[in-house]
Amino acid sequence: MAAMAHRRYAEIMRDVEGLINRHIAHQRAGTQDRSKLKLLVPSVGTFFTPLNLEDAFIYQDKQRFISSRRFVPPSFNDIRLILNTAQVIGLFKGGPLNLVTFDGDVTLYDDGESLTPGNPVIPRILGLLQWGTRIGIVTAAGYTDASRYYGRLHGLLDAIRDSKELTSAQKQNLVVMGGESNYLFKFDIERPNLLTFVPREEWTLEEMKGWTDEDVKELLDTAEVALRDAVKCMQLNALVLRKERAVGGNDVFVDIGDKSWGVLACQRFFGGIDGGKSLHVGDQFLSAGANDFKARLVCTTAWIASPAETVQLLDEIYIHSGRQCGES
Repeated sequence: MAAMAHRRYAEIMRDVEGLINRHIAHQRAGTQDRSKLKLLVPSVGTFFTPLNLEDAFIYQDKQRFISSRRFVPPSFNDIRLILNTAQVIGLFKGGPLNLVTFDGDVTLYDDGESLTPGNPVIPRILGLLQWGTRIGIVTAAGYTDASRYYGRLHGLLDAIRDSKELTSAQKQNLVVMGGESNYLFKFDIERPNLLTFVPREEWTLEEMKGWTDEDVKELLDTAEVALRDAVKCMQLNALVLRKERAVGGNDVFVDIGDKSWGVLACQRFFGGIDGGKSLHVGDQFLSAGANDFKARLVCTTAWIASPAETVQLLDEIYIHSGRQCGES
């Protein structure tokens, strides 16, 4: 029975993979609105690489015993992880992985915590840097002071500083994008907090240059009034914070820009990396306001649910790349 279920699931994945490949062919021809997949799923977005769904299912079936279950069908999380694996395989079949960007909370460390020295994600990120892959931390945390980011990321930053395997050039391949797309810092071994602020004029996108200070203030003023009205109307015990480029509370906030701009700025800062050679890893991909969702517009993505899953995903990157962690 398990063999039969495995074969049937693999056939389904192969069929969906074929739909996606034909949609990609339409994308390249500029006729994506005519694809069968677009007719079946009108909201389907852009594919930066093929998705090797059949191979990904076979891999995940060995990990999660999906086809061996008699009474438990494939879950949402099963499908999510199959898609992650399919994306990783698709990336490496298309060439090198030039940029990996990460969300912070719930992706690299638990919510509200920091990246401490013992975190198992650190040696895996160092291994990517050793490959020559660029690394970006793209976070909603909007600080103008490098010390605040050092406080959240000190385990990784210290490990990069102390690494004997990384060259000086490889150590420069880490940036932190704060406030989704508002503050850029790059690794700097000479600084006490190991980060140096990059002036906005050195990295801001052409599309962002039309965002005047007056427009930003008007948007944040409107957002602040709306949030304060909501707090009053619902009689909440909440504090609304106004920052230079954001306004909000702990769970509800309004930023200037989003992660699509933040990831795109990282791509262009590193010389113009293509979306098909970039991967954004995050935990917020629900379409209703989740802040990693917009990254899908500019690169491939992987949806994880915990820091432990991020570690597993990075291990998969090494498995499907055919290279060892830290191999140049």
